[in-house]
Amino acid sequence: MAAGSLLALLDDIATILDDVALMTKVAAKKSAAMADDVSVMTKVAAQKTAGVLGDDLALNAQQVTGVRAEREIPVVWAVAKGSFINKVILVPAALLISAFAPWAVTPLLMLGGAFLCFEGFEKVAHKLMHAPHEDEAEHESRARANANPAVDLVAMEKDKIKGAVRTDFILSAEIIAITLGTVATAPFGQQVAVLSGIAIIMTIGVYGLVAGIVKLDDLGLWLTGKGSAAARAIGSGILRAAPWLMKGLSIAGTAAMFLVGGGILVHGVPALHHAVEAAGNAASAWPVGWLWHVLVPNLLNAVVGIVAGGLVLAGVLLFKRIRGKSASQ
Repeated sequence: MAAGSLLALLDDIATILDDVALMTKVAAKKSAAMADDVSVMTKVAAQKTAGVLGDDLALNAQQVTGVRAEREIPVVWAVAKGSFINKVILVPAALLISAFAPWAVTPLLMLGGAFLCFEGFEKVAHKLMHAPHEDEAEHESRARANANPAVDLVAMEKDKIKGAVRTDFILSAEIIAITLGTVATAPFGQQVAVLSGIAIIMTIGVYGLVAGIVKLDDLGLWLTGKGSAAARAIGSGILRAAPWLMKGLSIAGTAAMFLVGGGILVHGVPALHHAVEAAGNAASAWPVGWLWHVLVPNLLNAVVGIVAGGLVLAGVLLFKRIRGKSASQ
């Protein structure tokens, strides 16, 4: 649903670009032709990256939960600025790698995918290995800190923001890589235009929606204060639904780490990619085949992501233990 909404937004923007290109033709046919090409390629790239955007939205919305209401938008803005910086780094890097070392794109993406799986597995392991009362104590501690005006909230939020920006970097890298694949044969100028356009549109789209999601409770509260019975009923419904939405986004964000990370790893290993693709094609013969054709490859990607995340976490823990022993000797 999120991916579909974002795709609609991107299509609207691409349509505006088409209109601009059409008007430009009147003044300069040559430059308008290039604008048309950029607009068309932007549409194609937007459609291909819309699925990743849904995951990006879930991941980033759940990153800003647990902060005080007046700090929500500043946190979203801080992560959005980090996302822009990520893309300022990634777009030139992608163009340079594509020009001079195209073989490095897949290994770099796979490293990012493995890290995403590791982060997802670490979250799940933390949840499973900690007793409920420990989580409740941590939640109460965070709530007390949020309620205490003497606490430096900006300092508290730094780790949360860094984690969100780090996750955004990996998802942005995949978006940029997919986009680059759609314009690989285009002239360099058009590659720059499409990559830059997608980077800006994706960042504004994702973090605009994230900002809207985290302020839903404020919207509900505002509606409950209105005179209309319908407005009050809608506001109460939003207030009841908002905590469940945030909890759902938290679960979806973790699941997205495995889906996206596992998908990157699967695509990086041709034999594994063909096996997953074949499984999806075979599943299409089952009842409600179109649904299984979509679900089976995604489930297999998630399984690969979970296994990879577990292996990376085990490797990290083993490395820390060995380093700890050597440091104590």
